[in-house]
Amino acid sequence: MRRLNPEHLERVIELANKSPYFELLGVQIVELREGYSKAVVDLDRKHLNAFGGVHGGAYASFVDTAAYWALYCELDEDAGFITLDLVIDNLRAASTGTVTIEGGVIKRGGTICLTEAEARDEQGRLLVRCQSKQLLSPTLQPISAAVRSLGVEPLPPKFLEG
Repeated sequence: MRRLNPEHLERVIELANKSPYFELLGVQIVELREGYSKAVVDLDRKHLNAFGGVHGGAYASFVDTAAYWALYCELDEDAGFITLDLVIDNLRAASTGTVTIEGGVIKRGGTICLTEAEARDEQGRLLVRCQSKQLLSPTLQPISAAVRSLGVEPLPPKFLEG
């Protein structure tokens, strides 16, 4: 029976957090495990629209991050996948504080997977939720492509035997 390699997950989190877009948004993945991801972001002026609340596009990026990465641990070594769609419910405006975003897998299919995510403020109030479809394909965004793009050392194996 294979189990996830903690060293691999630690390096994947570091790698994802070095992505230029994550750095721009200030979003950080803090946990990955099978069927689950957790990210955080400290809101600041760059996230706000002209009316003083978080821009819907920033909210979309937050929940897309968690929905996408929730699937990673369930897939084979270097499997590729991309977000096909994102259905978002913006439920509450926020402008300051730390937002916690948690993602999960609803159903894993052979080609299409259904994932979800929710973002909450520091008081636990639901800000935004989404449901997303992910397309599995070996040529679409395997983790090895991120390793090459960011110029980092190869990752340790994703799974340990035994």
